[in-house]
Amino acid sequence: MSHSHGSRAQPGATGHAGAAHRGRLAVALVLIASFFVVELVAGVLSGSLALLSDAGHMAADVVTLTAALAATILAARPAREGRRTFGNYRLEVFAALLAVLIMLGVAVAIGLGGISRLGREVEVDTGPMLVVGTLGLAVNLVVLRMLSGGAGESLNVKGAYLEVLADTLGSVAVIVAAVLIRLTGASVIDTVVALAVGAFIAVRAVMLAREVLAVLGQAAPAGIDPEQVRGELAALEGVADVHDLHLWTLTSGMEVATVHLVIRPDVDPHPVLDAAQELLSTRHGIAHATVQTEPTDHHGCLEIGW
Repeated sequence: MSHSHGSRAQPGATGHAGAAHRGRLAVALVLIASFFVVELVAGVLSGSLALLSDAGHMAADVVTLTAALAATILAARPAREGRRTFGNYRLEVFAALLAVLIMLGVAVAIGLGGISRLGREVEVDTGPMLVVGTLGLAVNLVVLRMLSGGAGESLNVKGAYLEVLADTLGSVAVIVAAVLIRLTGASVIDTVVALAVGAFIAVRAVMLAREVLAVLGQAAPAGIDPEQVRGELAALEGVADVHDLHLWTLTSGMEVATVHLVIRPDVDPHPVLDAAQELLSTRHGIAHATVQTEPTDHHGCLEIGW
């Protein structure tokens, strides 16, 4: 019986995708946190629910970005107690889950606030709405630009990116609401816009939640078909059978695989191990793979029922 453990591209302190964007997360946090105070004060003074909802969402951005940044730092630290054999990398996935919960909470709060205002006439000062909405849009666009690269690589960064994206839409909605209220005098527009922003946030939260739960549920990585991988491994020269194939994502950019290969009689297992590692790494981007080879007369694994 032989074992092979992928040694190339082993995840180190910066092996996870989120680590590459730690500096940008820090700058984004400073920008968003600074403007949150401005928007909150303006929302209270103007009486605009759209502006207050955007400020509330920006507060959620602050929490999400803080969690995302902390996760990238903690994920790189070794698990010193020795019980977390995969390290702390999963913290980034939990940070993305926190972003989902915050987004849903903000959406519910906006929805309840909007519903309570329906049917009531409310005075809204559109001057601060226009100024702060425009400034908020500028800040959000800068942050979006900073995080866009990492959103496609890290669930953690993607959670922060979607938070800011929703906030960007909120800023646009504030500007549109202010203009329409000035033109029509209908303050109900402020409430309608706030409810629309809340609905958008909820939809984006659900979409991110599906990705997060797929990782936590140890589903096969997106874009990788387990049956295709099984077939490719079975087609390797010297392989008689493939079983106990498991594929999952530890955290963004870190896919993991384990598999047992039954080797034909009189076949040297070492070239088979090398070929399996090469296949998993080059074709499917799985650099961390544990491959176990077994002779055809070995039946120990068949006793396991799961």
